[in-house]
Parts: sequence; structure tokens; C-alpha cells
Amino acid sequence: MSDSSIQPGVRTEPGEAGFGDYFTLLKPRVMPLSIFTAFVGMVVAPGGIHPFIAFVAILCIAVGAGAAGALNMWWDADIDAIMRRTRNRPIPAGRVQPGEALGIGVTLACFAVVMLYLATNIVAAGLLAFTIFFYVVIYSVWLKRRTPQNIVIGGAAGAFPPMVGWAVVTGGVSVESMLLFMLIFMWTPPHFWALDLFMKGDYASANVPMMTATRGQKATRIHILVYAILLIPFAVGVSFTTIGGPVYLAISAVLNLQFVLGAYRVWSRNKDISDADNYAGERKLFRLSLSYLFLHFGALLIEAALRGFGIDGWAYIMGWF
Repeated sequence: MSDSSIQPGVRTEPGEAGFGDYFTLLKPRVMPLSIFTAFVGMVVAPGGIHPFIAFVAILCIAVGAGAAGALNMWWDADIDAIMRRTRNRPIPAGRVQPGEALGIGVTLACFAVVMLYLATNIVAAGLLAFTIFFYVVIYSVWLKRRTPQNIVIGGAAGAFPPMVGWAVVTGGVSVESMLLFMLIFMWTPPHFWALDLFMKGDYASANVPMMTATRGQKATRIHILVYAILLIPFAVGVSFTTIGGPVYLAISAVLNLQFVLGAYRVWSRNKDISDADNYAGERKLFRLSLSYLFLHFGALLIEAALRGFGIDGWAYIMGWF
């Protein structure tokens, strides 16, 4: 896309843009997950951090996530204009010009990375910069329109925030932060493929090679079940690190059992279904996937709180034997 100002399908005449339109550019519905997982990464990391520095770091991560969202909307404005669920976004609707979105995205990205470096350290800032680059260039520009594996590889962009949060406190990476990365990375494909199953008409109309459009529903359901199973060791494995514990293990075990059972039910419906009203199982799995991640990271906060009160869950259990 050499000239963002003449994208096919995008209305470029001036519109009445309000604050809400510019805020929508930042994809605020996606931002909470990045903020929350980054916050948990900071809380569970060893060592301490001044509350004000922590606040600045979270703000920078949020701004960085918003910058990535704005740049993604700038690049995808042509296909957003085609899909039902995105055609009223600020750029395709003509309320915000593509050049404005590009300028906002680049400015916010630079601000977030530089401020995080000044407030914390180069590792955290470098990870944030790479996260933005990965989401915009690797996922949006390179993968999304070329391969049905776009979600598999591109999911790394959403998996970096807890690593950024961890690096804010420690100045580095560790087994724990890498496991948190893998937890989100392996969760992303079944989460989005469940959405893909009941939204496939939208993606197909925009020629986005999602799994259902290129491989069919049966293959998509198989992939969902396989990834739900492969997710288990990473999710449960966190229990046996310095940031996990028996409370996390119990919550993770229940959630993974529910997730695999939901994926199995979706897989068992191995025929293409044309009636969107019949996608109740896929919609249920998608909703479960949303709570799955928040509850896992919430369990880590519980474990951190227990350690703050001097309670070692594993030591307490071992004392019974």
C-alpha cells in the first residue's frame, strides 16, 4: 500500500471527527488485555518498583498498544471498509483521514517507547518497540493477507506485554516471563479461530485468508482442539515456577479442562454449517476463551498476594505430608 490516502473502498472526503473517533483508532476494546497482562507481569516479577514508575510504565504500554492499533487501522482501512463489523470505523467511514491515523500512530509509538526507556530500562523499551513493530509490520502488513497462519505467528504481538511488564521491574527476561508469553501465544489461535468460525463471511468477503476460508471448517475445528491441548503444559507449567502455586494450579486445571471440552465439542461438529444460528458452541468457546486468560492472570495476582502475606502455598501443602 504505497499511498495510504487513496486506498480502495475508503471514503476520503472530510468528515466530522470527534474525540471518540480518535480514541477508537487506538482499539480501546483490545487495550485492556495488554494493560492487564503487563500489570500482572510487573506485580509477579521479583524485586520492587516505585508506584509512580509503575504507573508511568503501564501508561506507556497502554499508549504503545494504542499506537499499534492506530497503525493497524491505517493499514487495514481498505478491508475494514468491506467487513460488516469494521466498516463504521473512523477511517473507512471517512471521519478520520488515513494520513491522520498514520501520524497519530507513529507519534504515539515513539512517545511510548522513549518514555518507557527514560522511566525504566532499555530492555523494557526495546520489547515494547518490538511488540509494536511485530503487530504492525509482521502481522498486519506481512502475514494477515498472505497466510492462514497469520493468527498463529501474529499472536506473538499480543503475548509480549507480560514480558514487557516483567522487564520493567527486572531489566531482563526469565523462564517465568517466557512461560507467560507462551500462555498467551498458544491461547491466541483457538481464541481467534472460534471467532473465525462464526464470522467467516466477513473475513472471506475481504479476502483475508483466515483458516475457515482456506482450509474449511473441519480443519479449523481440528486446529482449535490441537492448540487447546498444546496449551495445557504452558498454562499448568506456570504453577511450578516462582510465580505460581497451588491456587493457580487449581484454577488452571479447571479452566483447561473446560477449554479442552469446549474445543472438543466444537471439533465434534465436523461438518460445514451454513446457518449462523447454529454456531452456539463456537460462540460459547470464544466467550470462554476471554475469561480463560483473565482468570489465569488473576490467579497469579492471588498467588502474589499470598506471598506478600508470607504464605507459601506449596510449602504449606508439603507440611501436610
